[in-house]
Amino acid sequence: MSFSRLCRGRVVARSLIQKTTYPPNRKRLGCNCPLDSRGLHHDTQTSIEKTRNVGIIAHIDAVHHPLRVAVRQMFIFSQGKTTTTERMLYYSGHTRRLGNVDDGSTVTDFLPAERQRGVTIQSAAITFHWPPLPEQNDGETKTQKGGRPLLSPSTEENHMINLIDTPGHADFTFEVVRSLRILDGAVCILDGVAGVEAQTEKVWYQAAKYNIPRIIYINKLDREGAAFGRTVHEIASRLFVRPAVCQVPWFEGGKGRFCGVGDVVNLRAYRWSEGGDGKIVETIAVDELGEADSVFAEEIRKARIALIELLTDYDDALVANFLELDERHLDIAPNDIVAGLRRCVLNQDSKIVPVYGGASFRNIGVQPLLDAIVQLMPNPNEVPIPEVSVGRAGGNLRQLMSGELLSKEAQSIPATSRKEKKLTSRQPMAVISNLEACALAFKVVHDARRGTLVYVRVYSGIINRGAYLYNTNLQVTEPVQRLLRIYASDSVDIPSLPAGQIGVIPGLKHARTGDTLISYIGASPKTGPPPPINSLQLRPIEVPPAVFFSSVEANSLGEAKAVNNALDLLIREDPSLQLSVDEDSGQTLLSGMGEFHLEIAADRLIKDLKAKATMGKIEIAYREALLFPSQPQTALVNREIAGKRAKAYCTAIVERMVAVKQHQNNSDDYESNVLENGNLITTSITTPKITTPEDTAETPEPWHGRLPSHLSSETLHMSLRNGALAALGRGIQYPFPFHNVHVSIGINPQHELFGNDTSTAALSSAAREATKAALKDAARRGTAIMEHVMIVIVSTEDASLGAVVKDLNAERGGNVLSLDDADVTTSG
Repeated sequence: MSFSRLCRGRVVARSLIQKTTYPPNRKRLGCNCPLDSRGLHHDTQTSIEKTRNVGIIAHIDAVHHPLRVAVRQMFIFSQGKTTTTERMLYYSGHTRRLGNVDDGSTVTDFLPAERQRGVTIQSAAITFHWPPLPEQNDGETKTQKGGRPLLSPSTEENHMINLIDTPGHADFTFEVVRSLRILDGAVCILDGVAGVEAQTEKVWYQAAKYNIPRIIYINKLDREGAAFGRTVHEIASRLFVRPAVCQVPWFEGGKGRFCGVGDVVNLRAYRWSEGGDGKIVETIAVDELGEADSVFAEEIRKARIALIELLTDYDDALVANFLELDERHLDIAPNDIVAGLRRCVLNQDSKIVPVYGGASFRNIGVQPLLDAIVQLMPNPNEVPIPEVSVGRAGGNLRQLMSGELLSKEAQSIPATSRKEKKLTSRQPMAVISNLEACALAFKVVHDARRGTLVYVRVYSGIINRGAYLYNTNLQVTEPVQRLLRIYASDSVDIPSLPAGQIGVIPGLKHARTGDTLISYIGASPKTGPPPPINSLQLRPIEVPPAVFFSSVEANSLGEAKAVNNALDLLIREDPSLQLSVDEDSGQTLLSGMGEFHLEIAADRLIKDLKAKATMGKIEIAYREALLFPSQPQTALVNREIAGKRAKAYCTAIVERMVAVKQHQNNSDDYESNVLENGNLITTSITTPKITTPEDTAETPEPWHGRLPSHLSSETLHMSLRNGALAALGRGIQYPFPFHNVHVSIGINPQHELFGNDTSTAALSSAAREATKAALKDAARRGTAIMEHVMIVIVSTEDASLGAVVKDLNAERGGNVLSLDDADVTTSG
């Protein structure tokens, strides 16, 4: 049963969690994470309608603090993501004690660096049930305080929640991005004092990019200076949504201690006892509340009227119900309001976001938030259909399973060979019927005890233990020796992982973040599934460009190999870390999203992976940019590569990307345009197109001949593109990568392909040399350094305004755009 159903009438109600006992003959993990007794066999059988994949997102502030010397004088003020997660685990029965961030006793922040710094560094996944699973009490009748029997747990089905606690620091943005990519809903936690902050807006818009339904939880309402109304106003003005206030804070006497919340939907108030663990909750109906706090009772009624007025603007079913009741706002049934609110949440066009409140550290307001997750967040069947691509054809997973996408791909292939003609005549449904499962690897973690752990989200079918997974990105097959359900740092073996679920596959040697994994019946472990299903890919996870870098040097020559292996593990875990080699000095450079990001990477490299290496000074990763276009430059590769003869020829032109009108990714058999790392790469199977203003040449016609059997048009485009990207990785006049460059590479197959000698390696080498020559030609007329520019909001007192503006303009090289009057808030 839900929390709200446990609290009926004006009684003191203890949640079911407190009375739940585990069978004594079952084994539990060290953190009290239950095994089969908690129903892991139910986990694999839980219907997809009763599953919620939800993430916790928020903002944190990092400020210098002189007392935290051990962590490089950095102190973290959190919005309470991890604290809220710990309360969820406690009330659901997953843990038997309340974890504390300050004590380093949390379940989800289990890394030593996380506990030392008091900040979430990597996203942690954990599975639990809400309402809690029923206990086996041998027929014993459970009663509430006062003798009233508890309602049977079977009156409301349990839901399985796969929860991911994400980092809030800006340096770990990629952790948030790859978690949001596979989530179905999100809870955004705000600080009741600070309100909506800069990083809050960033993670909010990242969630909006993936069309993820969200609810907002305003935390820390017990703190001095907390302003629920102001925060709701900021939600509307800064996040550009319509806040639907479902709870209002309850302060004793109007201005006293924060003691509970008013439930606007159910017209009742919840009061938590001071100093308790949050399991004892007093519930009072609004009509009865008038005797104790008539002002708060009236506030709940006004909030109910405002909520109904908002929802009836967007939900027709609720409008009909409202009119049937003669527009009496208080008479609408709570179930009807919840149903209407849920429809509005799932309809992203409504911009309606439910708002809840509480104080997680004081154990207030978490159980109603869990109810909201179960009632309002979508199940995996209610989210937008995942985007997929098969070869050249793009669409969604439903189109793939119906065979429509394979038919579209077959029609796009020119049947110029026997093999291709055989492919186009193959029945699409015959290929799809053997597709057993399709999943996305969204995270890779190296665990000292269990080896490499690959986190996956299954989008179609079922992954069974013992199956073979084909990696369509790397074109390799790996066996599934074990399947795990993860509970932060602990895990439990499971036999299968069905669609809609999140789990872990240990032991995969090749899988990376963003790889698509498929299980195909009858596929050979060596060759994989038949085409075109072997090119099936889910929408990849975008990796942001690095901003800072630092040199990494092994302490001795004998340690170099071990250091390189450790760096490879680090990069596989976190693709937002990038590795490169300085051509002039030969130094290995590790690039990341920020100073804190690289500090954590160095800490993990040396302490966790035991690499005997030294990190250099952290520097800013600037970019080099062209000022003028180049003339066409050609390159001929005619040498041995990896012991094989290689020969290729191509032509390249470079120019500033601002002069190009077409910036989006698009491609066909003859031309490909890909925007990557801030540069646009155009590859053409013809002579290159010159787009400089001085060009008056006639645009060449695409080549419609036949390529060598070992080269497809897609492979040719990719090889040329990889060569161009390699050339752009280091500047000409400065040791920084190029940015905002448009590279046009052309190849004429009639004269510039040399049979089997023209391999993919030869094409990449030729493209790299031609692009490098074009960059040098353009650099003769000058290049420029690009610095990172940020838009910031600075809040200060009037007395300090002059000094702050002077510092920004003179010392920091900034440009003050405007001076506005605003409320000054502090979070320290």
